[in-house]
Amino acid sequence: QAIERYGWLSQADFSDLVTIAEMTPGPIAVNAATFVGNLTAGIPGAVCATVGVILPSCIFVTVLAWLYMKYRNMKLMQGILKYLRPAVVAMIFTAGLKILLPAVFPNGFKDLSKLIAAKKSLKAGDKVYLSNRGKGLAMFVIGKEPMENGMNILGAHIDSPRMDLKQNPLYEDTEMALLDTHYYGGIKKYQWVTLPLALHGVIVKTDGTKITVNIGEDPEDPVFGVSDLLIHLSATQMEKKGNKIVEGEALDILVGSIPLDKAVSGKDKKEEKEKKDLVKQNVLAILKKKYKMEEEDFLSAEIEVVPAGAARNYGFDESMIMGYGHDDRVCAYPSFMAMLEVKAPKRTLACLLVDKEEIGSVGVTGMQSDAFEWFIGDLCKGQGVDIRDCFANSFCVSADVTAAFDPNFAEEYEVRNDSKINHGVAFCKYTGHGGKSGASDASAEVVGKLRRIMNDNGVIWQMTQMGKNDHGGGGTVALYMANRNIDTIDAGVPVLSMHAPYETVAKLDCYMTYKCMKAVFESE
Repeated sequence: QAIERYGWLSQADFSDLVTIAEMTPGPIAVNAATFVGNLTAGIPGAVCATVGVILPSCIFVTVLAWLYMKYRNMKLMQGILKYLRPAVVAMIFTAGLKILLPAVFPNGFKDLSKLIAAKKSLKAGDKVYLSNRGKGLAMFVIGKEPMENGMNILGAHIDSPRMDLKQNPLYEDTEMALLDTHYYGGIKKYQWVTLPLALHGVIVKTDGTKITVNIGEDPEDPVFGVSDLLIHLSATQMEKKGNKIVEGEALDILVGSIPLDKAVSGKDKKEEKEKKDLVKQNVLAILKKKYKMEEEDFLSAEIEVVPAGAARNYGFDESMIMGYGHDDRVCAYPSFMAMLEVKAPKRTLACLLVDKEEIGSVGVTGMQSDAFEWFIGDLCKGQGVDIRDCFANSFCVSADVTAAFDPNFAEEYEVRNDSKINHGVAFCKYTGHGGKSGASDASAEVVGKLRRIMNDNGVIWQMTQMGKNDHGGGGTVALYMANRNIDTIDAGVPVLSMHAPYETVAKLDCYMTYKCMKAVFESE
C-alpha cells in the first residue's frame, strides 16, 4: 500500500527499505515503519509510525492471548491453529513474488522472440531469454565484446530419471486400478518399488486447454506406489539377476481400489453396477470431477511419476542433502542463479537448461537439437557475425553431476582419481566408457584455463573420473557442445547414489559449484 495506494515510496525506496530493515536489529515490520515515517515526515514521522505499528499489535496480542487461554481446548481453535501456518506461508510467498520481481530485477530478462519481432536491437548489458517449448530455457546477457569473440556458456539438463505414464495407462486387474508406466533414463528398476510416488505433468485437451497435474506433494494429497513381492514368497525372485528382479513392465502404480457402485447412490446405482471395471470407472469419475478429464485425454498427456516429498537435510551434522533429482538440477540451479547475478560482462554469457539428457539429449528439446543454433544464430545475426566464429571462440562448462566415491562400494572406484564429497566442485576431463568412447575429452589448455579461474576466485575444486576402467561409464551434454567446435569441460557436484530415487550431495560442494559457475561467467 505504501507504494501502490498512497505513493509514499518508489519501488527502489522499497527495495532499500527491505535491505535496511533486515540488516538492523528488531522486527522487520517495526524497522520498516520507522524507515517510512522518517522518509515521509522526518523524526516525528518515524516516532508516530513506530508507535502506530507497535501499539495495535500489543493490544491485539493481549486480547488474543486471553481468548486463547480461555478457549484453547476447543476443536475449532485447534483447527484454526492447524491451518494458520499454510495460510501465512501462502500470503508471504505471494507478497514476496510481487516485491522481488520488479525490485530485485528491475532490468530483468526479456523475451528475445518479442524483441526480434519488434525489430529492436540489443546492447551490452541486455538480458534476454528464449523458451524451448516450455521444456528448455536459454538465457543470455549481452557482453561488451562482439559475438565473434565467443561466449562463456553454462549448459545443464533439467530432466531426471523417472517413470512416465503410457498413452493408454489406466486399467483394472482383480479389482485394483493401476497405471501402466514406461521408465525414463537409466534406473535400477527394483529401487522404485514401495516408495511414495507423486504425479507431475500436463494434460492437453483437444481444444488446446492445458491442465497442470501435481498430485502427491502436498501433505493432504494422496500418494501412489509400485507394490513389491513379500519376502515370504520371494524364493524364485531372489535368484534373479538385479536387472530382472523387477522388470520394466512390472512398474505399474496402484491408484485405486473402491468400485464405483460404492461411491454413488440413488437412481445411478443400478446403472453403474452394470458397468465393467468398476474400480477403474471410479478412478475416471474422480479424474473427471477434479480435472474435467476423460480417459481419452491420457493420449495427449505427459505425466511423470516421481518420488513424493521435499529434499531433506542428511546426517547428524546436516552437512548433506538427500532428495530426488539432484542429477542434474543441483547443477542447473547454481547455473541459473549465477546468471541472475551478472551485470555487465565483457563476453556474452549463455545459460542453457535443456531436456532429454537422460535419454541421449535427443528430440527438439535436447542438446542435440538445432534449436540451440537457432537461438545463438538470432544473436549473431543481429551483430552480423558468423555463428561458426562465435562457437570457435566460445568456452563452455557442461554443468553436470559426477559419481562420488562411496566406501560401501569401494571396489568400483579408483580412490586417487574419483571425486569425494566435501572436496568441492568436480571437473571431469572426459566421461564416456571403455576406451573413452562417447567422451569429448577436454584439452590440457581447457583444464589449465579452468584451474586458473578457480584459483583466482577462491573456489575449492577437484578432478574426477567416473569409476574404474571397464566398470561402466556415462555421458553428459559436453559431447554435443564439443561437436559444435566449442571448448568444453564437465564440472559439477559429486553425488552419492546417483540415479536412485533419492540421491545425496554435500552442501559445501553445492556452494562451490555455484561459485564455480559465477566465476566462469565473470572470467574474460
